[in-house]
Amino acid sequence: MATAKKAPAKTAPAAAPAPAPAKKRTPNAAFMKPLTPSPALAAVVGAAPLPRTEIISKLWVYIKAHKLQDAANKRNINADAKLKELFGKPQVSMFELAGLIGKHVK
Repeated sequence: MATAKKAPAKTAPAAAPAPAPAKKRTPNAAFMKPLTPSPALAAVVGAAPLPRTEIISKLWVYIKAHKLQDAANKRNINADAKLKELFGKPQVSMFELAGLIGKHVK
């Protein structure tokens, strides 16, 4: 008859090295460069030079304040008179937003 072997006794695990502190992401300089908006875009976000990220944020503030998100599909934005001049069409997807804005900044 075979006897079962006992597993060797485990010792306390060695202290694991402390995890390295998470590196803080540095923003891409291209996104932080102030860009001058075109007159059509300036009507919505203001004429002062702003970084691309801030332009998109102000655009969303305008969209939400004027309730321009489509009720059925929140990913679509219905253009009012000012935004129609920017977009060139009556409705755009939120994914097209950055690309359309790129044409209106220098």
